[in-house]
Amino acid sequence: MTPTVSAPTLGMLDAVRTAPSLLGAIELIDQLVDSVRHDGEESMSTLSDAIQDDTDQVTAIAAVHAAAAGGPAMARALVVPLLTTSVPFLREHSTWALRSCSPLPDAVAPLGATMEAGGFVGMLAEATLEAWGIVELDDELFADPPRARPADLGQSGLTIAQLFLHADIDGSLMHAGKGDTGGIATLLVHLGDSLVTDPRVSRVLTLSRSHHEEDRAPDDARAPGHHYLGVPLPGPVRATPDTWPLRIAARRGLRRALSAAAPVDVLHLRMADVGSWAAAEVADQLGIPTVLTLAPDPHALIAAREASGALTRATFGEADHLEHLVFRIRLLRDLASRAAHLVVFPRPQLGRDLRDLLHLDPDAQDRPPTVVPEGIDLAPLDRAAREVRDADDGLDVPAAAASALAGLDALLSALPPERRGLPLAITVGRLHRVKGMATLVDAWANDPTCAERCNLLVVGGDLGHPSDDEAEQLARIDASVSRKDSAGRGLLLAGHRPNGVVATWLAAVRMGRPGLSGPGGVYVSASLKEEFGIAILEAMASGLIVVTPREGGPATYVEHGVTGLLVDTTAPDALAGAVVSALDLAAAPDAAARAEYARTVVTDNFSIGTMASSLATIYSEVSRDAARHQP
Repeated sequence: MTPTVSAPTLGMLDAVRTAPSLLGAIELIDQLVDSVRHDGEESMSTLSDAIQDDTDQVTAIAAVHAAAAGGPAMARALVVPLLTTSVPFLREHSTWALRSCSPLPDAVAPLGATMEAGGFVGMLAEATLEAWGIVELDDELFADPPRARPADLGQSGLTIAQLFLHADIDGSLMHAGKGDTGGIATLLVHLGDSLVTDPRVSRVLTLSRSHHEEDRAPDDARAPGHHYLGVPLPGPVRATPDTWPLRIAARRGLRRALSAAAPVDVLHLRMADVGSWAAAEVADQLGIPTVLTLAPDPHALIAAREASGALTRATFGEADHLEHLVFRIRLLRDLASRAAHLVVFPRPQLGRDLRDLLHLDPDAQDRPPTVVPEGIDLAPLDRAAREVRDADDGLDVPAAAASALAGLDALLSALPPERRGLPLAITVGRLHRVKGMATLVDAWANDPTCAERCNLLVVGGDLGHPSDDEAEQLARIDASVSRKDSAGRGLLLAGHRPNGVVATWLAAVRMGRPGLSGPGGVYVSASLKEEFGIAILEAMASGLIVVTPREGGPATYVEHGVTGLLVDTTAPDALAGAVVSALDLAAAPDAAARAEYARTVVTDNFSIGTMASSLATIYSEVSRDAARHQP
């Protein structure tokens, strides 16, 4: 006689299948798991059907996780066979889901083979075998660490650690725009410098990758100030999506760095990546409370793709396998649940987005998330503007400014004479598809009005030794405008430049370069998504009219038609039209007043000092709470 499936499992499966969005279905996975735990083996047949239904792959994923939680017999019957299936997303989720159940002897061999094969799914197999106690991967994680107290070091202020594993971060920002060293690297440098000027903060430890054990050793990291600590990672530099297999190395390196620099009062995490995952585990073990900046990534991307029809229940599995969407969503939720406090960026409809995208009700939290806008250091931009004006007036300027202007002039000199009087449209950032550099080049090149009105300067990427992501964008750019005659058509690829050079170039784009480019240039961000936009703020503070994505953070500070244009950056025609409109605003009689107003907006609301002060208040509260709960 076939067992009857009880109402909880049937009801929850139906809820997953009929959820109004993919994000809604993913959010129901845990409730489905609870229902199956209640019903037990009675739900086996129904779950089996759901797993095999390739027309609804998000429900299949949910069913895999539910089956793994339904007891050894169900996991053995439904999940273990998927470890060797030819369907990649099912193999991936079965490997991960088994971590939540008790050890299954017949799963050990296939999990071991998967671990040896490596990659993201190999990392999941490694994590499952570690959770089962089959392999011991990191003895150090379970050692008893030394914990010096602030009194032992003679310091009164807090020690704050901040992490971005995937960049080469140093105080000079020499690697800005190369590989994955983007705006967050700039932010952490300036933020750390600003935090240590706050009397509540004594030390800031900025952690990022290192590929040699001896690099950036924390010799004096216990002294007051801003310190840069390297986390040794094996092998060559990898792009962020390829770093998941480095979980154990990252965990070990983070633990050593944080222990050597102890005590650490608060650790600030900013994204659902392997670095944050490893750091959260280390923080738990060392007793360090965490603060998490919570952004809807990849939530907003999933919602946008679903709305456009590019992502459906029938195609979700392949996208999930490539981008680990469900894993990242659930990792972010786990990081949020562990965090002592959540920080969010401003968004036009923040409450709605928190509820709809992150399924988080801010009104139901014991301590609601705190809105903290990102900030920029205005001093280098002000200095750059003075130096460019002085250079135009024939006055002597510091060697760094003279060198930066000479580098820009050398690029501009490659333009044909007929294009040298045009203003510049400049974009700055990583050469990555999310940043939309190739989309911008395509939009500019294929719109005659846009191409005739300005030259386009693309700053970012390693042109000599591009990463896979950079090579993909360069190939797309080359398909729109051949690099052999790019300067002849008005496209200048500058590669990555230090932050100080970029500050000088932004000022020069606005003012023009005598005989080489006209005044009234504009800044363009063609990003598919921009949670806030450090480079956009820097451009506004430099007096440039900006073109930015209409979704996300920029809409909270860019006034459409006044300080910039908000546009659908996925639509090339709209993007090119916005660039033309921005050039019109930059050439209007009131352009100087607009520039001054834009700078005032940034100065009053988005300085790095304002951001640092807001975060220092949060860190102080979190540290006090942690101290109250210590035994």
